[in-house]
Amino acid sequence: MASSPLTPRPPDIEIIVPARNEVGRLPDGLRALCAKAATLPLLAAILVVDSASTDSTADVVRSWPACPVPVRLVRCDRPGKGLAVRTGLLATQAPLVGFCDADMATDLSALDTAIPLLAAGHQVVIGSRGLRESVVQSRSRLARRAGAFVFRAVAASIIPGSTDTQCGFKFFAGPLARMAAGSLRTGGFAFDVELLAACLRLGATVTEIPVHWQDVRGSTFSVSRHSAAVFRDLASIWLRSLGQGAEAPAAEGSPVSYAGWAVPATPRPQLASDGAAS
Repeated sequence: MASSPLTPRPPDIEIIVPARNEVGRLPDGLRALCAKAATLPLLAAILVVDSASTDSTADVVRSWPACPVPVRLVRCDRPGKGLAVRTGLLATQAPLVGFCDADMATDLSALDTAIPLLAAGHQVVIGSRGLRESVVQSRSRLARRAGAFVFRAVAASIIPGSTDTQCGFKFFAGPLARMAAGSLRTGGFAFDVELLAACLRLGATVTEIPVHWQDVRGSTFSVSRHSAAVFRDLASIWLRSLGQGAEAPAAEGSPVSYAGWAVPATPRPQLASDGAAS
């Protein structure tokens, strides 16, 4: 039965944008995301999570003009990208969910690859700057590149086969993401590793896709201020992973059970090319 005009159909995919003091970059990023989301073959909605901003980031979202893609503000009272993404994921209800950075450093054309994979039953689809097909424009300094090399080496011991755990473009089957987010402890920049590790423990596999990525000025990550905390968090995640048994990855397209709740691996939101839903 079709939804009435007073009860609009819920979104098929919810896209989270974590934002802390992003009043300068958020408007352009949000404008680009809304434009891209409106072209998707699924009904989309956007959740901007204000991560305890001290500027007018929240006002940008509150005053956002009405458009075909709804934009909602979610508050997170403590700073930290991991906390913001966790808050956003737990606020979703859609069969497909994901997040991207406020600066939209990852070209949004990656959604055209990610969504068909998710609809076909892939549980976790993430962008990777480490794939040969990816195009990366970076202005990173030597210290940051060296730190990233060490980080990737440690992260690979937790997420085997991963070439890039830190690209800010990750999409999931909704039930899996909400279950994985509920166990997250890492509030800072290393949270991606813990989130992916939780998905693996729940029986999912990770599918990496190539991206076009450019280094956008204004990143909130600072090598001098954040590196120690990031590696401390990464060490904690690694130690916890040693004591947690991992389930065998589920085959793509087979049912996956989350805490006893059987959920089809294929979320089956209706793609526009399959015809309109009744």
